[in-house]
Amino acid sequence: MAFQRNLHPARPARACTTCLLLTGAFTCAHAFAGNAQDSTLTLGTVTVNSAQAGPLSTSSVLSSVDILGGDVVEKMPVTYSWELFSRLPGVELTEFNQGTTSGKISFRGFNGEGEVNAVKLLIDGIPSNSNDGNMPFMDMVFPLDIDSIEVVRGTSDPRYGLDNIAGNVNINTRIGGDYTKARVRYGSYGTRETQLAKGIESANWTQNYFLAYQKADGYRDHADQDRVSVAGKWFYTPDDAAYRLGLILRHYEGQADEPGYLTGANAHSHPTMTNSYNDSDQGTRRMNSASLHFDTDLADDLSLAAKAYLNTFDDRRWTRYWSSSTQQERDAYETQYGAMTTLTWRPQVDVLHALAVEGGVDVQRQQNVSERYSTVERLRSAQTRDQHFDFNTLGAYVQTVIEPTDSLKIIPAYRVDKLSGDYTDELTGHSYAMNDYGLIKQPKLSVVYSPWSVASLYANWGRTFQVGTGSSSYKVPPQTSDLAPSINDGWETGVKFTPTAWLDGRIAYWQQEASGEVSRRLNDPSGASDNIGETRRWGYDLQLNLHPGERTQAWLAYSWQYSKILKAGSTYPDSQGNEIDHVPHHVYNAGASYQLTPALSVNGWVNGQSDYYLEDDNRQGKFGGYVLLNLGATYKLSEHLSVDVQVKNLANRYYEYVWYDPDGAQAPLHSPGDGRALYTGLTLDF
Repeated sequence: MAFQRNLHPARPARACTTCLLLTGAFTCAHAFAGNAQDSTLTLGTVTVNSAQAGPLSTSSVLSSVDILGGDVVEKMPVTYSWELFSRLPGVELTEFNQGTTSGKISFRGFNGEGEVNAVKLLIDGIPSNSNDGNMPFMDMVFPLDIDSIEVVRGTSDPRYGLDNIAGNVNINTRIGGDYTKARVRYGSYGTRETQLAKGIESANWTQNYFLAYQKADGYRDHADQDRVSVAGKWFYTPDDAAYRLGLILRHYEGQADEPGYLTGANAHSHPTMTNSYNDSDQGTRRMNSASLHFDTDLADDLSLAAKAYLNTFDDRRWTRYWSSSTQQERDAYETQYGAMTTLTWRPQVDVLHALAVEGGVDVQRQQNVSERYSTVERLRSAQTRDQHFDFNTLGAYVQTVIEPTDSLKIIPAYRVDKLSGDYTDELTGHSYAMNDYGLIKQPKLSVVYSPWSVASLYANWGRTFQVGTGSSSYKVPPQTSDLAPSINDGWETGVKFTPTAWLDGRIAYWQQEASGEVSRRLNDPSGASDNIGETRRWGYDLQLNLHPGERTQAWLAYSWQYSKILKAGSTYPDSQGNEIDHVPHHVYNAGASYQLTPALSVNGWVNGQSDYYLEDDNRQGKFGGYVLLNLGATYKLSEHLSVDVQVKNLANRYYEYVWYDPDGAQAPLHSPGDGRALYTGLTLDF
């Protein structure tokens, strides 16, 4: 049975380093704390497990790990869940603001353009990227259903292969518990939203249900959107707690108009406008997810966890980027299925303080269709793409957590991936084999040393990989020989510190180098990729979390990052020494909350970034920098009912996303961000 327990910040709870797995789950109100022997920072309330069983926790990865609790995100004034990541350090937000193609996250010097998608997304541990590495499945999850968000940055995590280039994100939704949560929100630009969450827990069963509906007119003209998401989660544990078996089902549908891109002059003078040639641009998106979860203890020191899943993705989009181009219909249909199993052994070894060995195997299979048409007012005139391709991944890993003493952890790991698949161009009738990438070998090593109770020193090194997406993974002429994967070697060193009960933080330096980076051509009819060449990314991270009193909390996160093309590839031979496009040097957020009275709390936060280049030749100027101020207040009307007011972009600052297509418009294309917005919400929680 779930119960809640408060942990004082001066006593970081070791229990918060394990995941919700089998039995004995409880919630800890864990604000700004973490284990002295790891490098994880936690903000908010997260659900953990008191039993020392199941797979190794995310904290054991020992890279830059950040965990954001559901209590922090459930009232954030966002339209899409990728916006929640503005509260996490070092995460860059790319805000397209184009209907169902709303935006995306990225970090570690990779951009969110869709050229190189470097972040593995998981929802309740289930792989949730589309074939091109994008994250549309994140749209299925709404804030009230989120228990925590885990972000692992860097190359040292061996659990995942495909898309895990710069790290991974796992969104854990609410599983278990007895609760009823309801939230109604209304605000600027015709925003109306309802979320309902229900948890029912008995001796053997937990049931969780979720429903969300959202409708908005949008900041710009021709930006209406309509979204609905439903989910059900059922988990069974027998009386002897020998195992846990669960089923999760989700369904999502969304429809939105696209306001299109503007010239620079129009964007600054009339940011809410749309072009007349965009009046029929829109998108529809339907997604389903089903997964089975099984956890058991095979022995006192041996546990097994297994998952099987099926995801479907049905996406149709009509878009026209500039006046002289034709409207395109872009259709993507994906069926993804697979299974993952993890075996974890925790033997007692007299000469060691602790030892754990974990091995895992996963298979991920995709059946994909990518179609494109030339259209006029959404009526097809010609087909320009009809690609059918399978993309399969078989991976295995082993990692060992060795603790010679209570102050030292050494974690060697090794992962191997094998890719396979075939491709057919239905327009020509020709079929092609996938590149033989061979066995993609990825050694990794992490070390954390905690000689003092107030600090942990850590370092890690690891290898990840990148391969082409869509047709770029196959030997399509003129390419007829096998390509090698791009190998990414990265390392990080830092210190996590907790000098007092009211302060913790992290300072780190990181670097990542790719042997032969490829970049997807976003507007290319064939889906081809560019050969960028050898690249390097590096930077510093600084995080501070402060809680000087029971009524006050504050945070600061700043990342400085730099990207460089060390050796230019064949596509842009003159780009050597240049920066990679859409990578700002500075990404930051800061904020504070204060409990004015037992019933009233106020908060404020700032997030921003600096300008970026639009293309790898660095000739089109720099754009995209912003600083946004947001304020909020929550008043408890009763024990179970509260009302909140949120103001986004208080200063009404102009900001924008900008891109440049070398194959199309010979000028930057601008998408203005939202102006000042006011939202009010009513939350019922009991």
